[in-house]
Amino acid sequence: MAPSRQDCEELDAKDPIGSARERFVLPEGVVYLDGNSLGPLPVALADRLAHVLGQEWGARLVAGWDESGWMEAPRRVGDKIARLIGARPGEVVACDSTTVALTKLLLAALHARPGRRLLLTTTGNFPSDLYAGEGAARLSGRAELRVVEPSALEAELAGGDVAALFLTHVDYRTGEMFDMAGLTAAAHAGGALAVWDLCHSAGAVPLDCGGDGVDLALGCGYKYLNGGPGAPAFLYVRQEHQGVLPNPLPGWLGHADPFAFDGRFAQAADIGGYLTSTPPILGLVALEAGLDTFEGITMADVRAKSVALGELFLAVVGEEAGELVEVASPMDPARRGSQVSLRHRDTRAIVEELIGQGVVGDFRPPDVCRFGFAPLYLTHAEVYDAARLVARVVVAASR
Repeated sequence: MAPSRQDCEELDAKDPIGSARERFVLPEGVVYLDGNSLGPLPVALADRLAHVLGQEWGARLVAGWDESGWMEAPRRVGDKIARLIGARPGEVVACDSTTVALTKLLLAALHARPGRRLLLTTTGNFPSDLYAGEGAARLSGRAELRVVEPSALEAELAGGDVAALFLTHVDYRTGEMFDMAGLTAAAHAGGALAVWDLCHSAGAVPLDCGGDGVDLALGCGYKYLNGGPGAPAFLYVRQEHQGVLPNPLPGWLGHADPFAFDGRFAQAADIGGYLTSTPPILGLVALEAGLDTFEGITMADVRAKSVALGELFLAVVGEEAGELVEVASPMDPARRGSQVSLRHRDTRAIVEELIGQGVVGDFRPPDVCRFGFAPLYLTHAEVYDAARLVARVVVAASR
């Protein structure tokens, strides 16, 4: 039996991370279940941006690069991301967009495996990742993108021709979560590097890039990290690969001595070597404010609440409309990221009706509606209310 609303209110009263909700600007009367697309505005950001605009850029002009720490921002912000993905300080930088970051990492992986020609991924991967794989293969002049069903991955890896396995850790449609440790080990056993897209898991699911042996990874800053629309991405390069794998898109900031203005590129031997362009300071300020909403919070507590919210949602929808809608996500929470996806013949209409009534989810063609559970700002009571509304709308759409 599903919990009651009173049960949910009691859970909220003792929620160890419940106070984090106050760190966000949340519109009145809206239950926001689309943080897996775009996180909400951090309360602290307005003052931070005002300071950067007025006291740093406005007052110091170009001196801001030295006096305000702008040049160090990609590494400083990267270290804050590292804490959330199980990486060491100095293994992450905030830069680029996700597709640019993935292209860079795939080309670097191909360079590290010169005798191999395959980039391997799955049919359900995010389309932009597939485009990046195609582009990297083409740019290399020798590689090929191979797209297979998940069940075929280990056989392909054993074939001896895969340079890099690249996967999205949490499936963007269904929320299904890959076994990162197991597949990374399988890639290594086959002589390939493992590259992971963490867009739908960083900030929502505990990650252990270091312990799992991940070689390279990337993710976006605007979903669960709350960095704002179009926020900078991040890339992770395991320490032992730094200075060994080349930056295939070299630029002045990745130079060992950027201000030497040397006519020949000499890549920095640390994580800075994978930077390319001048840091987008305003975007990094917003991303850093988003990351600071995690201050004092463990990913274990985030995950525990994420699972509780997902189970609550499934229980209420299942009790009131279970026979009318298909659950597209794994029922086992250990195999599910921080979202629940439902299938129905009228999914688009259902999502539009829900938004009109103040519950914001989203639609992915052809028949999936997604509901993301960002534990920092959602309460059990509002997820309960949202699930009951979802059930009512599903029932009405099924008549």
